[in-house]
Amino acid sequence: MFKGQPKGLYALALANTGERFGYYTMLAIFTLFLQAKFGFSEAVTSNIYSGFLAAVYFMPFIGGILADKFGYGKMVVAGIIVMFAGYLCLAIPTGSDLTGKIAMFGSLLLIAAGTGLFKGNLQVMVGNLYDDPKYSGKRDAAFSLFYMAINIGSLFAPTAATKITEYCMAREGLVYNGEIPALANQYINGAADMAPEALSRYEALAHAQGATDLAAFAQKYIDTLSGAYHWGFAVACVSLVISIMIYFGFRKTFKHADVTERELEATKKEQAVELTPEQTKSRITALLLVFAVVIFFWMAFQQNGLTLTFFARDYTAQEVSGLARIMVNVLNLAVIIVAVYAVFAIFQSEKKRNKLIACAVTVACLVALFFSYRSLGNGPIHVLPQIFQQFNPFFVVALTPVSMAVFGALAAKGKEPSAPRKIGIGMFIAALGYCIMVFGSLGLPTPDELKTGVTFARVTPNVLISTYLVLTFAELFLSPMGISFVSKVAPPKYKGMMMGLWFVATAIGNYMVSIIGMLWGGLPLWILWSILIVLCAISGIFIFSIMKKLESATKD
Repeated sequence: MFKGQPKGLYALALANTGERFGYYTMLAIFTLFLQAKFGFSEAVTSNIYSGFLAAVYFMPFIGGILADKFGYGKMVVAGIIVMFAGYLCLAIPTGSDLTGKIAMFGSLLLIAAGTGLFKGNLQVMVGNLYDDPKYSGKRDAAFSLFYMAINIGSLFAPTAATKITEYCMAREGLVYNGEIPALANQYINGAADMAPEALSRYEALAHAQGATDLAAFAQKYIDTLSGAYHWGFAVACVSLVISIMIYFGFRKTFKHADVTERELEATKKEQAVELTPEQTKSRITALLLVFAVVIFFWMAFQQNGLTLTFFARDYTAQEVSGLARIMVNVLNLAVIIVAVYAVFAIFQSEKKRNKLIACAVTVACLVALFFSYRSLGNGPIHVLPQIFQQFNPFFVVALTPVSMAVFGALAAKGKEPSAPRKIGIGMFIAALGYCIMVFGSLGLPTPDELKTGVTFARVTPNVLISTYLVLTFAELFLSPMGISFVSKVAPPKYKGMMMGLWFVATAIGNYMVSIIGMLWGGLPLWILWSILIVLCAISGIFIFSIMKKLESATKD
């Protein structure tokens, strides 16, 4: 799996890991922050969240155009600097008035612009490493490893955000409860206008935390929770410092990949790849068709930070019991990942000594997990809604060697699906993921009914965990393969632009996330999830209907 890859891959992957850790720490609490601090409704929060994601993924298009002219490395460094400024501004505590909102939107703009300069261009450099015939056959595997590194950063992000939140709340003698922020904001904005059921519920929750003055408690709770979120955003600043240190510390391993087609023609013209106008048109057409399909995947997948977080907060049991408790702790997840890789090393190692070491590591991991589980006792564990976002990156990292082994075995037999076929399969798998949400949501009240104080039994956390598992399978089929496909098929003169357009498609999909968020209210939940199922299934059917055109473009 790791054998034969250029060293530059690991340097670029680690630089991206640091940046992604900060980004996903911020994203894990972003919607909760918007509703807690500013009291935004689900509809307004959905528009801000999806608009920010759209900007984050649109800006690489501009960054790609700039990089084709000025160089990938220069844009990557500029991107880190701009992102740092954005996260730093977001970490500074402000009020919830107009000035605070302007500061927040300005920070988001800086983060989006910096990501646009950084993200796509770093991935273009990864692709350039595999233009060397020595490594060309390892391109798909390389992007799977690169994607795995991204998710290592995002794996630890929800836990970082959660620990900071719990620490800041505990320091003020408070305990996080997902119901309180909305009720506290309602009380601050006018207790007399609150529905009797909502006021009664707020009083009960406030008294449970020892409050006697309801107005003072509401303000203290909102201020403390908002402050905790600001500290969470500060984590991103630290992670970017680490990222830039890795980038410059190991730059010599990938410096040769920091070259545009224009620079290549000027220095080694004989190495430049020449395409006919027909080949260029065919490749661009194939890429645009793929971009059109992945829009709907990202619309479905990025619900994890929006409606799936709402579902975790409002409909999912806040306590985890049984064997699932072991998966709440990110350190246990890390041990499971090490165990998975050790098992693969047993079968893939060529030397007996390495096999024995892998066996010992596997046994040690299992023993560690056993004692960790025993230390939990018999009681349930309380969880915060953002903690569920750690399961997707966990599954990505843990399942990457599985997917690579399967694809490797198929490739050895000449039966590995092409990148477009993998993308199509990924769309159908995404549809299956939301089938779990449909069955898990049957019989649940609508979000509007929740505001009337209706009582119901919260669903088991296994519903969300299972959904994330299936969506991760879809992601592994689609995202790293899509990036690899763009890197391989894009005409050399337009590499930066084409990688940027991949992110434009992602941006459109991310903005369309808000559609489900804006419908979050009066409609039964199973209908909302069904919309995503239909869109993913139709997209899968479409991509298979144009498969010949896509596969022929890769052979030009």
